[in-house]
Amino acid sequence: MLTYPAKLRTNLPLKIIAAKSEFSYRPGLVRSNRLTNCGGGIAELIDVLPMIFTSLQQAQLEGRKQLAVLIDPDRTNRDLIQQMAGYAERGLIDYFFWGGSLVQNAQVDYYLSLLKALTDRPVLLFPGSQYQLNDKADGLLLLSLISGRNPELLIGQHVQCAARIKQSNLEVIPTGYMLVDGGAPTSVSYMSNTQPIPANKPGIAAATALAGSYLGLKTIYLDAGSGAPNAVSPAVVEAVRSEIELPLIVGGGIRDVETAAKTLKAGADLIVVGNSLERHPNWLPALANVVRSGSKIIA
Repeated sequence: MLTYPAKLRTNLPLKIIAAKSEFSYRPGLVRSNRLTNCGGGIAELIDVLPMIFTSLQQAQLEGRKQLAVLIDPDRTNRDLIQQMAGYAERGLIDYFFWGGSLVQNAQVDYYLSLLKALTDRPVLLFPGSQYQLNDKADGLLLLSLISGRNPELLIGQHVQCAARIKQSNLEVIPTGYMLVDGGAPTSVSYMSNTQPIPANKPGIAAATALAGSYLGLKTIYLDAGSGAPNAVSPAVVEAVRSEIELPLIVGGGIRDVETAAKTLKAGADLIVVGNSLERHPNWLPALANVVRSGSKIIA
């Protein structure tokens, strides 16, 4: 199982210089963007601890499927966070995504701090707006909504929060975010004022993802939206997978192990579940088993 640094900046080199002395790392303790007091002696190169995006790439290269749990701060509670953290400590969850289309809960900081205290699994912000930035997380999926034509969500809000992001310790992962029709209007399509890509137009999805890769985005996220009746179809996932080599994240509408398995088999590297776990958290071990097995469909 990989361990992850909590606060390594993405602009660090792949190698770091440290003095000849014993250097140990305990997950969850690296909270600064610099290393301090490595001791005296002759400097030598040592491998840097794996960053979050590096771990995504490594898993993709090794063919290891991964699982992220999306926690909406407006819909969570202490018991759910404790249960999910317990699953994470058992190795059933690889990442936590944190955010929602509209976050109004005054206890956001409390719940995020609680999650960080209970597990060393990386927590990545999945923000619905610039106001959801929080330095207590480990990383940020910097979403560019490339499936829509809303300039605010393509670049506008990014410009407004760029300086804040630079001052934070968040590892930034530029992400091409693509909404795909999941069979009903969702909060994200309404709040973003955009139309999702039609579910029966895999070619449009593939071309959009390819354009995102040419623009330099680091990962592609296909999302049917929280609570969508239908997940992103295997045909769309396959079409996107055939055009890009980037890590492919797929979420929305995944509420049973068969759908999860088909999504993984179609080419997803990382699947995201959230809404279904809020209602039925006990099914996560079965879901994690399907993820670990790659693409085995359980009847």
